[in-house]
Amino acid sequence: MSQEKTTGPMRLDSIDFMRGFVMIIMALDHVRDYVFLGSIDPQNLDETTPALFFSRWITNLCAPVFIVLAGLSVGIMAKRMEKPALTRFLLTRGLWLVFIEMTVISLGWNFTNFQSWFIGLQVICAIGVSMIALAGLIWLPRTAIIGVCAVILLGHGLIDDVWPSSFSFYTNPVPFYQVLTDTGLVMVAGIPMFVLYPIGMWVGVIAFGYLIAPLFDKEEGDLRRTLIRSGLAMLALFLVLRGFNLYGDPFPWTDQNTLAKDIMAFLTINKYPPSLSFLLVTLGISAVLMGLIKSYSSPLKQAIITLGRVPFFYYILHIYLIHLIALIMAEIQGFGYATAMPGWWLLPPELGVNLYWTWVIWIAVVIGLYPACKWFAGVKKRNKHITILKYL
Repeated sequence: MSQEKTTGPMRLDSIDFMRGFVMIIMALDHVRDYVFLGSIDPQNLDETTPALFFSRWITNLCAPVFIVLAGLSVGIMAKRMEKPALTRFLLTRGLWLVFIEMTVISLGWNFTNFQSWFIGLQVICAIGVSMIALAGLIWLPRTAIIGVCAVILLGHGLIDDVWPSSFSFYTNPVPFYQVLTDTGLVMVAGIPMFVLYPIGMWVGVIAFGYLIAPLFDKEEGDLRRTLIRSGLAMLALFLVLRGFNLYGDPFPWTDQNTLAKDIMAFLTINKYPPSLSFLLVTLGISAVLMGLIKSYSSPLKQAIITLGRVPFFYYILHIYLIHLIALIMAEIQGFGYATAMPGWWLLPPELGVNLYWTWVIWIAVVIGLYPACKWFAGVKKRNKHITILKYL
């Protein structure tokens, strides 16, 4: 008897596991932002330590995995939804995510937004805009989508030094260029917006996720082998491109004076926007992990799956909880809670705890969020007929 196809619970559980896994490690990055003592850049090789560097580096998996899984989920939905209905879902879901990023999430990052609004265009906005773009892409022939995806992901590095400077009608290459392919501050209707996740490459990533959905029609064993082999192939390509500084990242690596620094320099790749090398190594690792985890079962895996079933709910809660912890820490350490009201980037370097306690707080945050996430996952499961729950 053939094994169950993609739409079965086991396949969806593997997607939810990966979502939950990256949501957990994402919290480490945000806890570090708010409570780690000092102003050391984890990727500054002259200041960082291996423990700090990899505490930051492992969280690089989060955005690409989450956006690929968003595209993959849409590809699976496309098997049971007509294109007009799927298009409406992508447009409304995308606009909803952009709205929440600019309001609820921006307020969570900066509690002083009541006084002067500051909007960070981060990963949720990138997902939202990518969904809006995908709403149009799904109407193209599959070969055309492959072409668009390949041009974006493989060709992005070719235009870094050319566009938009060659277009004279750009008196300033913002905000359009900035939002599409570069980071930085832009002003829109007098409101400052910081673009951290330029959307250009992420549209290619979500399209890639959409395109690989047919792979999940394979039987369980075949899918597991395909994921592992594909992941290893991506990692091998990363090693070749990065090792010889051939292509794929705007910042070539150079030899350092220690093995630890050599490794860290090799892995210091561009995330904002994501380079080809960045995507190869993060998605390669994730594909291998997803393949390996399919044969593993435990209560811990089930708990991670539960978190992955409510990622948006978890995301919003974790920002507010971590920021609240920063307020309490500022008060306890004598700075006053008001010191931590703005975003983490404005915190005094003397505020915070060492890396060990940062890890402890991170684990406490994840454990603390689990009961609420388990409850909300149950609410969604029992009330699938309530449309609004699909957007949370």
